[in-house]
Amino acid sequence: MSFEEGDHVVLHDEHSEYDGETGKITQKVETMFGDANYTVSFDDGQEAGVPEDNLEEADVDEE
Repeated sequence: MSFEEGDHVVLHDEHSEYDGETGKITQKVETMFGDANYTVSFDDGQEAGVPEDNLEEADVDEE
């Protein structure tokens, strides 16, 4: 599944301090191999260079 800027996602990366947290995609960067890496912002920081395989669509109700 491909994500776009503004999507809410759950990060799954046991090496990240944000593992299991829900954040918002603020940037999508295509690699030279055609894959995408994402920057995900959280309430207290951000994680950059996140591969698509480490993200899951979050079930968030926006008001």
